[in-house]
Amino acid sequence: MLVAAAVCPCPPLLVPEVATGAAPELDAARAACADAVGLLAASRPDRLYVIGPAPEGAHGVFPAGSAGTFAALGVDLAVRLGGAEGATGDAPADDRPLPSSLSVGAWLLGRTGWADAPIEGLGVDEGATPGVCSGIGRGLADSAGRVALLVMGDGSACRTVKAPGYLDERAAGFDAEAARALGTADVAALLALDPELAYELKAAGRAPWQVLAGAAEGAGLDGRLLFEDAPYGVGYFVAAWS
Repeated sequence: MLVAAAVCPCPPLLVPEVATGAAPELDAARAACADAVGLLAASRPDRLYVIGPAPEGAHGVFPAGSAGTFAALGVDLAVRLGGAEGATGDAPADDRPLPSSLSVGAWLLGRTGWADAPIEGLGVDEGATPGVCSGIGRGLADSAGRVALLVMGDGSACRTVKAPGYLDERAAGFDAEAARALGTADVAALLALDPELAYELKAAGRAPWQVLAGAAEGAGLDGRLLFEDAPYGVGYFVAAWS
């Protein structure tokens, strides 16, 4: 059963070494993420799943110890799922590198020194239908007596003319509804997010959020929105469900 969830954005810029001189611009987001992840530990889960959007070839399960890196961004920083920030150690049998979203999630957990429960990563196909996503979520919720989720994903990338997807007038409304649903643990509203519109708005968080919605069905969780902004024309939200 799902007992807690933290929703965080997944831009590599959350990692100060990647952001370099721009790092202070996301200090508030980092602080909110730290608060949300802290609530996961307080829920005393039996298992933690880190969920995030992933490209083809990086879908599916990533066991504890899976490694990620920010080398493609010119930063010599490695992370391991379930390990301290920058940790090395033995690689798991599945040696696929973590997708970017799960690398950021591993970095967030490393900052808090997560050691509270077994951990597993899940790369989600951004094109997965709401039905597929909710089914995945129900399976995760049924996998242990007390399950927690760290859900990585961004809102639209079309909030301004300088955004990665340029300006789309529909983006603000999409993000407002996503923020409301995440902040109130509105499962039905999350499942109602339109996959086609999310794709057009480059909202990478849609599928992971719908996995969360499936996991939360019947759990009776309350939600709180801890952070909402679009500093680079991309919607970033942090929420805590418990």
